Amino acid sequence: MRAIVFYFQVHQPFRLKRYRFFNIGSDHYYYNDFSNKNVMQKVAQKCYLPTNALLLELIERYKDNFKVAFSISGTAIDQFQMYAPEVLESFKKLAATGNVEFLDETYAHSLAALKSPQEFRRQVKLHRDKIKELFGQEPRIFRNTELIYSDDIARQVYEMGYEAILTEGAKHVLGWRSPNFVYYAGPVPKLKLLLKNYQLSDDIAFRFSNRAWDQWPLTAEKYVSWLKQIDPKHEVVNLFMDYETFGEHQWAETGIFEFMRALPYFVLKETDFKFLTPSEAINTFQPVAPIHVPNPISWADEARDLTAWLGNEMQQEAFDKIYSLENLVKKCDDKEIWKDWLYLQTSDHFYYMCTKYFADGDVHMYFNPYDTPYDAFINYMNVVSDFELRLKQNLFTAFGDNEPKTEEEIKQLIDKYKAELARLEKKLKTMTEAKENVEPLVKTKTRGRTTKTKTTSKSSSAKSRTKTKATTGKKSTTTKKKSTTKKKKDSGK
Repeated sequence: MRAIVFYFQVHQPFRLKRYRFFNIGSDHYYYNDFSNKNVMQKVAQKCYLPTNALLLELIERYKDNFKVAFSISGTAIDQFQMYAPEVLESFKKLAATGNVEFLDETYAHSLAALKSPQEFRRQVKLHRDKIKELFGQEPRIFRNTELIYSDDIARQVYEMGYEAILTEGAKHVLGWRSPNFVYYAGPVPKLKLLLKNYQLSDDIAFRFSNRAWDQWPLTAEKYVSWLKQIDPKHEVVNLFMDYETFGEHQWAETGIFEFMRALPYFVLKETDFKFLTPSEAINTFQPVAPIHVPNPISWADEARDLTAWLGNEMQQEAFDKIYSLENLVKKCDDKEIWKDWLYLQTSDHFYYMCTKYFADGDVHMYFNPYDTPYDAFINYMNVVSDFELRLKQNLFTAFGDNEPKTEEEIKQLIDKYKAELARLEKKLKTMTEAKENVEPLVKTKTRGRTTKTKTTSKSSSAKSRTKTKATTGKKSTTTKKKSTTKKKKDSGK
């Protein structure tokens, strides 16, 4: 017996409104409620509701022979509760079947594991509590933001009590080895690893509707024929993908729902594969070898590294700035400040600042509500500047009897805030100069430019099976993108 593990990432960020320098100090609400509500309700109708209904149908038909797993970010859950409660109810129905496993992650879908172990643990606990409250499960398996993983993260996750973690089956890590086995973390052998089979995952997630792909159209029968070609000694095929693959990235008109409806039938009829949850997989198969990952990997882009979020100076400055405020946040007891601190850590804010406009550029544009990475940086830094002033004001009002009273104390405080204002003015000048340098290098993007078919994506390195045809496909995909620009404006994350 061999296994297929279906895992889906469900995430939506709280998008920020256009926040200008002159809003700093006067406007303390940062979120684009219209955009957040609009996107959530669109994706709910196109993806979440119909796909949940389809999975429930498959579970009822095949009983214990069909199982899947989800990780749902806390920011997505919060928006379900605010804008689409029917989606949350549909996930609860799936949970009630006993055939769906929910995994843990950071509540804010953040990069906290890379910067603050304490904040990382806090967010994981928040997420764990929320999953238990909503779905009655206490997750045993962890899935870090965007499958980001390293030896250091493995240690942190193991110390929090998890039995396994999901990550990318990156070629530069595996070398000659196959992702189709259970492995274990090099520094902590008791922590098991499930590695994404990016070729077979991306055949569904990114190449499914690409007419330039030499394997188009992809049918359930054809896909199962590929599964049957896998070495019989290989034990588990991990199919990890964004849940928005169904109905959003691959529209219903492509036949993606019909493909998913037919797939279990042909898998169960023609192969020795069974569908297992991640927990069942690590209990069924023994780990075969250690995996050492000294430098973090992810499932993003061709390099499978962190450059999608931290690859340029803007991203690094923004990332360092928000976490430099952690100690001030800890001194506050304002619930709104804690909520904003959580939402401002979401990885998407840094993703929007990415300047990778070549092999991996299209996917960054697809998810990006800003015209340029520079606009994303300025908007975020303006918000963070106001957030910092609120923190200091909150701490100042907490002085109570310690509030400055003498003339000298008041003068000192005035000087302090003059220095802060001078610092902000200097930053504005630096940003203006940076814009003059960056803008000529950044491609002008059509707002909301999207495409039904994503051949360059989180897994853009997964090529079609023949190099010549893959090159041809790239030209065809470019043409298709231009024709579908208006159809998918502002949909998705």
